[in-house]
Amino acid sequence: MEKILVSACLLGVNCKYNGKNNKNDKVLEYIKDKYVIPICPEDFGGLSTPRIPSEIKGNKVINKNNEDVTDNFIKGAYNVLEIAKTLGIKKALLKQKSPSCGSGKIYDGTFTDNIINGDGITTKILKENNIEVITEEDL
Repeated sequence: MEKILVSACLLGVNCKYNGKNNKNDKVLEYIKDKYVIPICPEDFGGLSTPRIPSEIKGNKVINKNNEDVTDNFIKGAYNVLEIAKTLGIKKALLKQKSPSCGSGKIYDGTFTDNIINGDGITTKILKENNIEVITEEDL
């Protein structure tokens, strides 16, 4: 059985910045025959739920109060990577546009819903370690 990391919010876990989730029926259908490991890098990095929304701006992750939360995002990403390595996982299905999990698309750091090309912190680290990342938009 294929093992896959999945953004917990896509599974219906209330771990989004606003305390809600991004439950996705396509994701739930896709994972039916897989061994799923739910992850939330932002939680794993020590941020609370709910939390102040964050976006990537340059080399940093800044929340809407202009606080630098980059270290939390990096810590969470490496915790996810450790899980993947320990369990031999080679694939992740992560939430598109997230500053942690976005793959190819992220918000631009202005908190105006503007999308740019780029990867979230966790996605970047997983890809650098030869772990395939797909998003709910790929299903």
